[in-house]
Amino acid sequence: MKPNRPTGIYFCLLIGFLSFSSSSASPSLRVVDPRCEYSVNPVGVDASRPRLSWRIESNGRGVMQSAYEIRAATSRKALESASSCTWATGRVQSGRSIHAEYGGPALKSGERVYWSVRIWDDGGRASGWSVPAFWETGLLEPSDWKADWITACVKEDTFSNPCPMLRREFAVQGPVRSARLYITCLGLYQAEINGKPVTDALFAPGWTAYNKRLQVQAVDVTSLLKPGRNAAGVMLGDGWYRGYMTWTKRNRIYGDRLELLFQMHIRYADGEEEWLVSDDAWKSSNRGPVRVSSMYNGETYDARMEMPGWSSPGFDDGRWEKVAQTGRGKDLLTAQTGPPVRRMEEIRPVGIFKAPNGDTVVDMGQNMVGWLRVKACGPAGTEIVLRHAEALDKDGNAYFENLRSALQTNRYILKGSGTETFEPHFSFQGFRYATVSGFPGEPALDAFTGVVVYSDIPQTGGFACSNPLINKLQQNIWWGQKGNFLDVPTDCPQRDERLGWTGDAQAFARTACFNADVAAFYSKWLQDLEADQKEDGAVPHVVPDILSLNKTNRSAASAGWADAAVIVPWTVYLCYGDKRILERQYASMKAWVDYVRRRAGEKWIWNNDFTFGDWLMFHSDRSDYPGASTDKDLIATAYFARSADLLSRAAGVLGMAGDAALYRDAYEKIRSAFQNEFVTGSGRLSSNTQTAYALALAFGLLPEDKRREAAIRLAGDVRSFGHLTTGFLGTPLLCPVLARFGHEDLAYMLLNRTEYPSWLYPVTRGATTIWERWDGVRPDGTFQDKGMNSLNHYAYGAIGEWLYSYVAGIELDEANPGYRHIILQPHPGGGLTWARARLLTPYGPVVSEWKIADGRMAYTAEVPPNTQATLFPPGGDIRKMTVGGKPLEKAGDVRPSRYLDQDVIEMGSGRTVFSWPYGVQD
Repeated sequence: MKPNRPTGIYFCLLIGFLSFSSSSASPSLRVVDPRCEYSVNPVGVDASRPRLSWRIESNGRGVMQSAYEIRAATSRKALESASSCTWATGRVQSGRSIHAEYGGPALKSGERVYWSVRIWDDGGRASGWSVPAFWETGLLEPSDWKADWITACVKEDTFSNPCPMLRREFAVQGPVRSARLYITCLGLYQAEINGKPVTDALFAPGWTAYNKRLQVQAVDVTSLLKPGRNAAGVMLGDGWYRGYMTWTKRNRIYGDRLELLFQMHIRYADGEEEWLVSDDAWKSSNRGPVRVSSMYNGETYDARMEMPGWSSPGFDDGRWEKVAQTGRGKDLLTAQTGPPVRRMEEIRPVGIFKAPNGDTVVDMGQNMVGWLRVKACGPAGTEIVLRHAEALDKDGNAYFENLRSALQTNRYILKGSGTETFEPHFSFQGFRYATVSGFPGEPALDAFTGVVVYSDIPQTGGFACSNPLINKLQQNIWWGQKGNFLDVPTDCPQRDERLGWTGDAQAFARTACFNADVAAFYSKWLQDLEADQKEDGAVPHVVPDILSLNKTNRSAASAGWADAAVIVPWTVYLCYGDKRILERQYASMKAWVDYVRRRAGEKWIWNNDFTFGDWLMFHSDRSDYPGASTDKDLIATAYFARSADLLSRAAGVLGMAGDAALYRDAYEKIRSAFQNEFVTGSGRLSSNTQTAYALALAFGLLPEDKRREAAIRLAGDVRSFGHLTTGFLGTPLLCPVLARFGHEDLAYMLLNRTEYPSWLYPVTRGATTIWERWDGVRPDGTFQDKGMNSLNHYAYGAIGEWLYSYVAGIELDEANPGYRHIILQPHPGGGLTWARARLLTPYGPVVSEWKIADGRMAYTAEVPPNTQATLFPPGGDIRKMTVGGKPLEKAGDVRPSRYLDQDVIEMGSGRTVFSWPYGVQD
């Protein structure tokens, strides 16, 4: 077994050493990247006590923050003096540099607060002040709203309708000092002022539990206004709110009509104020160019019906209809907390070819999510049709069957006036290939651009190694995350589903946190999870929960799916040091565990709710196949224990000693019941499967004296099959458990395997994303069951966590979350000669890189300021270690130590290069 990781007590000793050793640090010290609630200069914040974070840059070594000072004021100028600030902390003796809570006067709606921070290091040196940053509050109370909900008075039918357009002209009385737009809708909107978009955000206001919470966007529109006549225009789309959703082909799930709420606050240079609001003075039309726009089916755009200038002053709207006020309330409104969806990348096609069936096919070279921007020139009325697919069949034709009922088809009808450009407004596609028909002339590569859209989650991690197939796997994991993190963590982006499945989300959460900054993304989604949670605590299969709306079937409470209520907030807390997410989600976490506690009863065995089990595990047609199906009651009870364990830990973090003890006791009772029900006297599990052993060992459910034997049974099963047999729940745990219990060779064998089933098999088949099934495309070139065969489905990409944390060796210390204390523990193996991972933590970048050559291990570590690290050198005799070419004992800012039975190295911030003999016998 691998040694346990350092504890908080050990970390305290480490801090003492580093505080002493950092006195030689360079005086270079800067505060950078000031953020409020994870965002740079956010507008529309509704937190009463926003949290402020910053990073420290220094060319010194072992730099730690010992104190900080924050100033907040109503202007940048006022920050220059503490006496002119609305809030000044003075010098606060603290190492905190993330999530420092605002403690100034109560905030008012629409208030902008400028702030700046400086810090002192542990040598007493002060930094300069950071570049001033700001945050601005939104409308904090329902009574702040002066606008009314309005809807277009246009004729509609029960099918997809043209997108209504709403407009209003207004006068600006003089020079504008500032203007803020607060906007939301039921449906989706694209808003313009004077012919220009107000924001680059897509699919606003986003997908939430619409009947319980609706996000408002706050936008600075000062630059769009001009003295004199102005105009505002808003186009609405069905989106998730009213469009066709799920395989049941239901629409109008949340409501029958699209509605707009629009409020602009104008502050003039002379101090006067004015409001432009949605009211009965607006006008509407459904005679615009977007004739149909559907999430699943695509968009039809008739350029002949465009209305030039419709969102500019002077447009003739004489034929437009009056709008109606609906009287809807404002009590469900909340500020946007998650990142917006944007056009994040553009890619060019790699080829255009004629398929055997005669179709013209554009190949993007990458399974992507977004759409094709098309440029064409042709006669008016020419209809260009784009139909999108993920793969080609055995014959080389575009394959559409796995889309089920989703058409994924965009239609563009030319107006016949030179070169025209089209991209959809309220629809997206998941595809690599697109068939093109009706294109005027011979389509060329430069006629198409792939517009890649996803939530604006900055990439924070990267992994690479000496095996190019594994590098491609990592790229596929990242592309799968990008394609499925589109406002909610979806399961797939192409077929008639695209839902926020909770099981996929919890299985992938840690990998997601390595790849990108997803704290705000998950924070938003978890609020919807709580909003849609049932009164008895059951958690829906999907969030937002559209499966059980208007249905008697609750579609909730599946083990490993509903446990996302506990696992995801705990993961965000660990990865970002975000204690508030535990505070906010605690009631939801507790409600879920209490629900299962009631269902399990005094036997502490949870076996009376539907569960998906180890979804899509490996299966075989062999007559003598022993099976990989794990009993669902074993899985359910294991996850019951896992959530009780994590809830106890969360209660401890929050200082709830009573709850911590209560749920620790519950965990022990579940553990005992699990052993009595599912474990034989010799340590064999009733389900003799890889998933059963992985769950039991990962969640600590076996007696200490039976764990080694259980791990041997797991290893024997892997060795006997020569491959994994796990599904969505077992797969993320398989390699970590094998490696932890001394079977690293088998974990690496699974990673390196290229035959079906394996992670690299899809790579050898040309996959550019992660597949839903191990054999989405079978070895003979045929496809798996068309009813459930997404080729962009991130769940099995959860192996990414193991690549970062085990192969490269970047791991966190649970007692010091957010990577305040970093565990560097690389594990060379699997024939790899080098591996490298980089992670931008809340404190700054961490790098762990190893390379084996000529009988030596070269290891490079980068540790950010205000953190410490412990290195567990693999296979190294630290007496023969060099640091920067010098013997270890002469390296002044790193120190050898012992942790349990292993030599370790303690270090502070900076870049350090180690070298030692590796794999060479004395």
